[in-house]
Amino acid sequence: MVGAFYLSFKHQDVWGAAGSISGGVDIVPFPSSWDISKQLGKYSDFPENWKNNSVINMVDLLQRDSLKLIFDCGIDDFFYDANFRLHNTLKEKNIPHDYTERPGMHNWDYFSNSVEYHILFFKRYFNKLSLIKNKI
Repeated sequence: MVGAFYLSFKHQDVWGAAGSISGGVDIVPFPSSWDISKQLGKYSDFPENWKNNSVINMVDLLQRDSLKLIFDCGIDDFFYDANFRLHNTLKEKNIPHDYTERPGMHNWDYFSNSVEYHILFFKRYFNKLSLIKNKI
């Protein structure tokens, strides 16, 4: 689900809200994983490609109130550190967001619980958007 952050950070004029559950918001620590090097080149040869395509390094693209953001990560997830760092970076830049960490790992038990919170977040977002459009 990190694709939602990647796309929305780069295209804030298209997206109004985005969410990520246990997302790989920083791919730099994983140079041998998921065949990313087939797309970006080997990290040792093309470190800028890896840094420029990590969501955590795209925060400077964000305009303060351009997106409604929600993300979370289990504290035992291998992506926890990166998600926690993204949360702190967003706080430092005064970018509003919803961030939650709970016990859990990178597995379906965690995801199936988390998705309920995301559904509620997006329901509220779209309900508010609908109210605004109906007033016009």
